[in-house]
Amino acid sequence: MLVLSRKKNESIVINNDIVITIVEIRGDKVRLGIVAPKDVPVHRQEVYEAIHGHLPEASPTALVVNQDASGRP
Repeated sequence: MLVLSRKKNESIVINNDIVITIVEIRGDKVRLGIVAPKDVPVHRQEVYEAIHGHLPEASPTALVVNQDASGRP
């Protein structure tokens, strides 16, 4: 699992065509905006599990990165 620190209105990019932006932070909730190609399904975990009956397969490796606003670890 890759873990990143982001502030409101900051984004991450996945595979050059998926952008996830922090829209709002309120208490213990974070609102995310996701821009992805129409052929890429995006679901909340509980919806994914209801559709498929299991968790998505996880990557065998883990990487933890905590970046500040300048992008430095």
